[in-house]
Amino acid sequence: MQYLAHWPEYFLLAEAPNEDIMGYIMGKSEGHGEKWHGHVTALTVAPEYRRLGLAATFMSALEEISEKKRAYFVDLFVRVSNKVAVDMYKQLGYSVYRRVLEYYSGDPDEDAFDMRKALSMDTEGKSVIALQHPVRPEDVE
Repeated sequence: MQYLAHWPEYFLLAEAPNEDIMGYIMGKSEGHGEKWHGHVTALTVAPEYRRLGLAATFMSALEEISEKKRAYFVDLFVRVSNKVAVDMYKQLGYSVYRRVLEYYSGDPDEDAFDMRKALSMDTEGKSVIALQHPVRPEDVE
């Protein structure tokens, strides 16, 4: 509820005619200066509604909101093992900015990719120049 209260424009929901929740995206804007960006906190599409383009529609809407807020880029974190999601984000124009070691806790802990897509404010594409070394979660701004 905190995200909905603070960033309602970044919370989008798709509902089927039968009132099933098809999926949602939740995000926020954060940072300062050239690090001002939109962030995807969660993107979920119910299994029976996958492969219909909903995720791409949600991502496009979040990018548009971030553009209106004059953000430099949009970022998200995804499990390294989630190849389907990583490939989808790449198809949508995202690239791996850095690897975050043990970002997801579990048994064992799992690394994340911090993926980014530059927006029109980032005319030189600085925000998506990949780091050459992994970082720890405590080093993520």
